[in-house]
Formats: sequence, C-alpha cells, structure tokens
Amino acid sequence: MAGHIYEEAFNYAMNEIHKDYISKKDEDTFLLWFNLDYVEDSKDTITVSVKTEFLSYNMIKNGYINTIQNKIREITGQNNIKINLIVESKEENDSEQSNDDDDFTTETLTEKKVEKEVEEVKETLKKKHPLLNEDFTFDSFIPGENSDYAYKAAVAVAEKPGKKYNPILFYGGSGLGKTHLMEAIGNYIYQNNSDKLKICYISAENFTNEFTSSLASKKPNEFKNKYRNLDVLLLDDIHFLSGKEATQEELFYTFNALSDKNAQMVFTCDRPIKEIQKMADRLVSRLSNGLSIDLQPPNYETRIAILQKKLQLHEKELSSEIIDFIARNVETNVRDLEAALNKVLGYVELFGGTPDLDTVKNQLKDLVGSNSVENISIDIIQKVIADNYQVSVSDLKSKKRDKKFVIPRQIAIYIAREITEISFTELGNEFGGKDHTTMMHAYEKVKENIKLDSSLNNKINLYIREIKEHK
Repeated sequence: MAGHIYEEAFNYAMNEIHKDYISKKDEDTFLLWFNLDYVEDSKDTITVSVKTEFLSYNMIKNGYINTIQNKIREITGQNNIKINLIVESKEENDSEQSNDDDDFTTETLTEKKVEKEVEEVKETLKKKHPLLNEDFTFDSFIPGENSDYAYKAAVAVAEKPGKKYNPILFYGGSGLGKTHLMEAIGNYIYQNNSDKLKICYISAENFTNEFTSSLASKKPNEFKNKYRNLDVLLLDDIHFLSGKEATQEELFYTFNALSDKNAQMVFTCDRPIKEIQKMADRLVSRLSNGLSIDLQPPNYETRIAILQKKLQLHEKELSSEIIDFIARNVETNVRDLEAALNKVLGYVELFGGTPDLDTVKNQLKDLVGSNSVENISIDIIQKVIADNYQVSVSDLKSKKRDKKFVIPRQIAIYIAREITEISFTELGNEFGGKDHTTMMHAYEKVKENIKLDSSLNNKINLYIREIKEHK
C-alpha cells in the first residue's frame, strides 16, 4: 500500500547530502541535480519525481539516485529500499522539427542523442526488479576455478527456472559471490519474463521478521499467499533460521507448495546445510534434495581478472605491479578485494595522478594486515573449531579419546600447522602439553583424510575463512 512511511527519512537523507556538497564547496551541483519531489512509498520502494527527461537521465547517469538510495539505506538500516524515479511531465517542444538539412545542427544532433539515451535508460528502468541489485548480473560476475561450477549452474537455472537444479543452494564464506549469483539468477529471469513470473528476493532474517509480524497482526494467510504463490523464491542466508522452529516450519510448507508447482527456489548459506545446528531434519532433507555447490576463495589468476574487470567498469587504470600487489595480499574473498581496490581508486580520485606501489602499500596497510595469517592466534583457531563442533576449547586440549573430541582436535591441529609458523613442540604445549609426535600424527592423519575425501578439504577451507574473519 502506498504511503509516506519513509518521507521523514528521505528528507533527512537529502539534508545530509546537501551538507556533504556544501562541505565539498559544490552546493551548486546539489541545487541543480537534486531537484526532485517526494511522491509516495511502499514497503521497499520510494517513488520520487523530476520535471524533465533531461533531469531524469542525468540523475541516473551521474549516480545521484544511487547516492540518495545509499544514504536512505544507511539511515533506515533497510538494505532493500529502492528509489523509483519518474518524470512529472514531458517538456513541450518549442517548434516542430524541420526536415531541412540546415536545421540539423550539432546541438540538434546532441539533443537527439540524449533523447535516445533517455529512452534506453527508461527501458532499463522498466526492467529493473525493485528487490534486486541491478549490478548483480552474470556479466559482472568473474568465474574462476573457485566458482565456475556455481556460475554455470546458476546460468542454467536462470535459463530454465523450475526445470533444472531445483532447489539450488550456494554455500561458502562471506564475500565469495553467493548473493551475487542468486540475484543474477533473479535479474536474468526478470529481464526475460518480467510480465509472467512472480519473483521475490529476501534475506532469511527479513523472512523471519515478516513471518513474525504476520502472526502478531493475525494475518498469517497474507504471508502464506505471498510466498506460496511465487514462481521464483530467492532466500538468502538461511543459516539465520537456526533455532527458529516456527519459521522453519513455515518455510517447510512454503517449500512444499512451491515444489508442487515447479517454482524455482534458490538458497544461500555460509556452510553445508547439514552442518547448520538446530535445523529441522525434514527441512534439511528438502534443502539437500537439489544441487548444493560451495564457493571457494578466488585463486590468484581469478583475483587478477576481477581487479581488471572492476577497473574496466570504473574506466580507471593502475599499474600491473599495483594490481599484482592487491591480488597477492588480499586472498580472503571478493568483497575484501573490491574494498582494497576502491580504497586505492578513492585515493586517486582525491589526490589525482598515478599512485606508486609504496603509496598503495601505505593506503592498504590496515586491510592487508587484517588478512595476514601472522595475526592469527591458536586461541582463535581452537575457539572457531570448538564452536563448529559444539565442544569446548578445554575438550580440544584434553586427552579424551571419544570420536566427537578427536576429530575436531585433529582438524584444529592441522589448521594451526597450515596457517601459522608454530612448531609441533609449541603446538603440543597449546593443546594441553601433548608430545610433538602426537601433534605430527594428528596433522598427518588429517592430511591423509583430505586425499580420500575432497569434502573434508572444502570444510577445512570454510573453517580457515571463518578463522581469518574472526579476528
């Protein structure tokens, strides 16, 4: 239902943006281009208007609409709010265009070009789904060895929704592209079937909040009708549902309803679904019934390709040695990689010129340092592994021989040896004063098991990412 729920937040956001331009001594830009009116809003869309197509075109082209949208998201904490820009009225033509060659001046041709681009922008806006990030497309995703399988599966799902790989689950650490692929599926389907299919993207947290609100307002049927009649459900971060029994039950019945009508379902999670604690067995069974694919951190070659692609999109250039430095020192995930690049580009934008390697190293010292394994302690490794296996750190250090303690202990020892410089003797002291030969045996045992079970290697890589992000 349309209303003015976000109008106060919108006005506050505009005021803050105005202050930013004043502080940059560029108030004229704000007064010229941020000349719009509040029309109405819905749950996740704010509609504003401008008076001309020319204003609309330039506000979109120059990123001013994104500036407003991001500021409102920052203020409200609602990351799915979108700005819908409409034109209040078309400009009147002063006179009819003549066919005489003398009338086709450079100015007229420029105006024609702008008008054509405006129409293209309008067409793009028509195809923009209000809940999806338009930047998350297959074209902007750079697949590598770490994500090629997931990428190809996502494309297959987008091309034939409900007919291939249904449901599909992408899992892995943060910043590896799970949400990007999920929304790329949604954007592709919407671009090709916008008038035919009902598509919904929502985080598991918002799904839970909406379900809880429907119970509180005694309108559960509205919630059920909304989600059980979808053609495409994109549910992000389902690990959030851990321990939420009522929401899990609702998702179970929603899953069944959508499955019966061959609706496409896409899920993301931070780990294999069977490893999520306090998740109903029957829901785990449903979610495991389709295709589950893990995304790993990108390798060096893929990181280089990602950086080059981002530079191309920004129409910027950096030296090969700077690109190499970023790619070699930011290994955790794509998000951190982009953050490092954006920091360098921000420096270039503010100070101009081409930065040298020493300048870049100085700018990225905090980010690069935070991703360094040099700062990882054995305490963090033990805590992360203990939490994942639901045992205590003291259990890892004990001499208990039960399988539920031995396996996580060996994995913790293996990871500690792999990502730190600690010796087996020192490692023994950290694990309850054990002999160095015991540490060596535990390390070799896991190393051998990895050769026999590739899923164990994937699991360990997940733990390592969590350890690095824990700091």
